[in-house]
Amino acid sequence: MNPTLLFSPLLAANAAASTQNNAGLNPEETFFFGLLLLVLFGWYFFTDTGRRKRILGSILTVLLVAFCLGSVYPPMSTKDANGKVIVPGKIHLGLDLQGGTSFLIRLDPPKGGGVIDKDAVNQAVEVIRKRVDNFGVSEPVITPQGSDRILVQIPGLDETQIKYVREQLQKVAQLEFRMVKPGSPQLIREIDAGTAPIPPGYTIMQEQDTGPDGKVTPGDRFLVSRGVAMTGDHVVLARPFFDTQYGVSLRLDTAGATLFGQLTKEAYDENTEIAIILDGNLICAPGVPHGPIYGGDAQITGNYNAVSAANLASVLQNPLRTPVHIEEERSVSATLGFDSIKSGILAGLGGLALVLLFVIVYYQFAGLVAVFGLLVNIILLFGIMCMFNFVLTLPGIAGMILTIGLAVDANVLIYERLREEMGHGKTLGAAIEAAYNKAFTVIFDANATTLITAAILFWLSSGPVKGFAVTLTVGIIASVFSAMIVTRTVFGWTMELGWIKRINMLHLINPERHVNFMAHRRLWISISVTVIAISMAGFALRGQKNFGIDFRGGDLLTLDSREPVTEAQVRTALAPLGFEEVIQKTHSTTAAGSEYLTIRSPATTSDKILATLKQTMPSAGFNVVGQDTVGSLVGSELAWGSLRAFGLAVLGIMIYVTLRFEFSFAVGAIVALMHDVLITVGVFAICGHELSLIMVGAILTIAGYSINDTIVVYDRIREGLHSGRKGTTEEIMNASINETLSRTLLTSGCTLLSVLALFLFGGAVLRDFAFAILIGIVVGTYSSIFIASPIVLWWSGRGGASLHSEIKRKPDLSHV
Repeated sequence: MNPTLLFSPLLAANAAASTQNNAGLNPEETFFFGLLLLVLFGWYFFTDTGRRKRILGSILTVLLVAFCLGSVYPPMSTKDANGKVIVPGKIHLGLDLQGGTSFLIRLDPPKGGGVIDKDAVNQAVEVIRKRVDNFGVSEPVITPQGSDRILVQIPGLDETQIKYVREQLQKVAQLEFRMVKPGSPQLIREIDAGTAPIPPGYTIMQEQDTGPDGKVTPGDRFLVSRGVAMTGDHVVLARPFFDTQYGVSLRLDTAGATLFGQLTKEAYDENTEIAIILDGNLICAPGVPHGPIYGGDAQITGNYNAVSAANLASVLQNPLRTPVHIEEERSVSATLGFDSIKSGILAGLGGLALVLLFVIVYYQFAGLVAVFGLLVNIILLFGIMCMFNFVLTLPGIAGMILTIGLAVDANVLIYERLREEMGHGKTLGAAIEAAYNKAFTVIFDANATTLITAAILFWLSSGPVKGFAVTLTVGIIASVFSAMIVTRTVFGWTMELGWIKRINMLHLINPERHVNFMAHRRLWISISVTVIAISMAGFALRGQKNFGIDFRGGDLLTLDSREPVTEAQVRTALAPLGFEEVIQKTHSTTAAGSEYLTIRSPATTSDKILATLKQTMPSAGFNVVGQDTVGSLVGSELAWGSLRAFGLAVLGIMIYVTLRFEFSFAVGAIVALMHDVLITVGVFAICGHELSLIMVGAILTIAGYSINDTIVVYDRIREGLHSGRKGTTEEIMNASINETLSRTLLTSGCTLLSVLALFLFGGAVLRDFAFAILIGIVVGTYSSIFIASPIVLWWSGRGGASLHSEIKRKPDLSHV
């Protein structure tokens, strides 16, 4: 190939795309709307007038619901420069729902030591963004991850496109322009013959010739200067063109135009070439046959085709100062994503229906009010996600479903308080007022500890787990608003309008029944210690088998086929490769009843496995629906990162519980939390499941749920100690457990209903997630009743501290 550099005045053909959002409010209007809401919230909480509180609550509810509905259903849409319809306020789907591929790219540290600085990462992000834009895909996500990594998420890629993108991303490296030694061909012949040495300051490089068929073959050799005449930083625009032949158009910045003019003048005067070098490899060496090129516009022509011209243009426009390599790759087909959405929706509707039916039957009219609050909660959840352009992932759907169960918790706390207040002979209005005031403290504390866990999960996680943390956080905030303001406002208006005179509820547990839980605390703790020992023994025996590729590294290939395929057939086909792969056949993994074959193998071997299967079993018609590659370094860092996230969550919860209660309560809460997590992980392992990235979110969710449940009991103990209730600390604790027993079982039951629907209908990925949560709910309910309070009693007695005196120093938020 003999490329040449020619003068070419480029035309600015990029039309400016209008990005004006015709739906919703502009930033100034949004700011003042938020300021109005803040004022209304402050007014609501500080007013003591019942009617004014109801009016403010109604205004807040209507404004928020209307604003969120406006975000979910935007009135207008626009189009970008490519004609793609932009729907403002739309929830963006993650790759696991819409299909696509994500690449985790790591920047290599400078040779000879040193670190990657922020400028290098930012420059790499912009370079990769330009390169991905050239692929013509919609809505790519390119974000820094930590200090030296970049996450690239590209939706809607097929198998061929994935290979092309992978190659192009890995080509992103350092671009240089260097001078070729005049008379290079003759000098190289003399060097080969041994009659002349290599001139000082030069090296022999061989051109990589891309032919019309797209194959790369070795081309001509040149004596190339070791000194760099110009770097690729000066390239502003490079694009392929066709005008009787394929070529690449170049545009340089002002400084680059000056350097390029000098460079081409020297090449023209000495009748030599200019070497274009990428990542130490000679891409091409075009000559300058028509004179120096000034002004910064040029063309490279030669024996190019559409593919090779596009590749060269991409290389020229997007040089990186820091070399990179792909450390992790995950792919999901659109088919699997569609099945996941169907599974998630089916599970969500099933869980929602079960919870709503139970609440209405058990609480009757109050249940209808709770259902109204729950519907407002769902509108707020989706609206806020649309408003802030959150990305919805498969674990995010799981978070939504989980919040359905957790959202009922606040209402159950209020209604069980309401039952007690009415049992004390108070009027309906006074009972409702007291129930909401007394429930506020426990709702505040319980949700604060869960938010601590979600915040740490969001801070230290990435990808799907971060999506789960976002959904859980938004769901908690929306549920507290709907329970504490929306339902309270509804009760206030119905009483003022005379629609209700009394409230009836079913009884789960006889309020007169009193179980002495604390008397058998040594037995309960002994049982727990035994179960933990068995769980950890099972975990230890499985060893590395406990961990999926997220932690161990490797490839995970998910396939479907036109014809049924057995594991034995696949093992036989892959035997010549010699991989110690693990093959799992998953039946009916989605709501559509699809079957998928998963094959785990060493890193970067899935392409070879796929090619072998297609060659040896062509009639099966294998189709890739998912493909993950995780480097061992990523897996190791994920393991340590998960432990760090868990440790920080435990520390944050311990500090909060100590500040709000007393240190012995923090010890009890952490022991109960560790009890729940260890048993859940052990049982999960004994049942043959693997820990994955999503399971990190499940474990931290269990930790948050465990603390949430324990805080409810602690709040009642604190209330008893604050009020000066007669009896020993043990007796007050025992009474508190009995008083909250109905609430604990009701909340656990509602959460179990929603998670059970997730387990039955949520698909293969969410099934493991739901299974862990199911174990955690059962174990967490047990620990909040039988473990947490006995540990508090033991620790406080061990140090000789008086819980009465310690707790009385803590603030009481029941009248906030």
